[in-house]
Amino acid sequence: MAVAVAVLAACILTLLTPPPAHAAGGGGRCAGESFSANRAYAACNDLPRLGASVHWTYDRATGDLSVAFVAAPAAPGGWVAWALNPSGDGMAGAQALVAGPFSGTWAVRTYNVSGYALGEPGPIAFPASDLAAELGADGRVRVFGRLGLGAAGYGGGVVLNQVWQVGAAVSSGGVPAPHAMGADNLAAKAKLDLLRATTAAAGADSATRKRNIHGVLNAVSWGVLLPMGAIFARYLKTFQAADPAWFYLHVTCQLIGYAVGVSGWATGIQLGKESRGVTYTDHRNIGIAVFALGTLQVLALFLRPKKEHKYRVYWNMYHHSVGYTVIVLGVVNIFKGMNILGVEQRWRTAYIAAVCVLLIAAATLEAVTWGVVLRRRKAESKTFNSASNGHLPHSV
Repeated sequence: MAVAVAVLAACILTLLTPPPAHAAGGGGRCAGESFSANRAYAACNDLPRLGASVHWTYDRATGDLSVAFVAAPAAPGGWVAWALNPSGDGMAGAQALVAGPFSGTWAVRTYNVSGYALGEPGPIAFPASDLAAELGADGRVRVFGRLGLGAAGYGGGVVLNQVWQVGAAVSSGGVPAPHAMGADNLAAKAKLDLLRATTAAAGADSATRKRNIHGVLNAVSWGVLLPMGAIFARYLKTFQAADPAWFYLHVTCQLIGYAVGVSGWATGIQLGKESRGVTYTDHRNIGIAVFALGTLQVLALFLRPKKEHKYRVYWNMYHHSVGYTVIVLGVVNIFKGMNILGVEQRWRTAYIAAVCVLLIAAATLEAVTWGVVLRRRKAESKTFNSASNGHLPHSV
């Protein structure tokens, strides 16, 4: 058990550790980028998601921003987009430059995104000029443009909210298809300091941390504490010396696990409210089922018949079947959550190892307890036979 908890603790620490800083101010991969028509930019950043980069020259006196955005579409024939958002750090309110193979040739269209759909092309809040797009031999698209931000930047400063995105297709009518809802797509946003030439992931201290806390709470509760409580109940009660300690260990693990799980479920509900238009249906539905069944398990404690009651056997059947269902669904949903968060494979492997340790511990205890039960039955059988023989009539 201690090994499983230690492995999970390593996963938890990794989830809570913020990602490493990305190269800024021309010190990263973006510094080696070259552009057609002798275009050159004063600064660049490798963006933290989708393998994209942004290059710019900012004239503080006039407020003109010359920009180049580089990214690969999600599939050949797809589209790429880069935007500034004067009203928030997400998609709604973004003033976007979208490049795609419109009418058979690569071009840039502007979109004032008012909600969680791209809408129709049209004017944006910043005067846009010199718009162009090129598809390179490396499969990446280079988007160029000049935006008039005003002499003080927008919002009275020069730290901008930027978002970017890639899609897999453009319809025959020139409409970009919706982008994927993977972790990288949803996290493709950052703050850009035009003067310091640095990019900081937007929401790194809020949304990302909330997601990690949500994952940690659920991994600890449904993924470790509840399985441990089930192991205590199934195997320790076999040993007479562990009675009634096994019961208190079982109840303690289950109640603490449920309390932590409710906290994780509540953070998930809050994340859903803060992510309008983004729904992970399977993850949400399984989470609701786990919470509902877990709540039934807790309530069932207050309806637990005494050992000698005729309905106790049915209560046991219900308690065991629902309990194991909660554990299985909980572990499955943890892996679904890992996929949503985009957890690195090595940490996914570490959690698999933790689950395997729990399974091996359960299998070992299963064999040990069966050995104890069989030896006990054999001893009881000998005692019964000896007692029976002692009462047989003597032969004449």
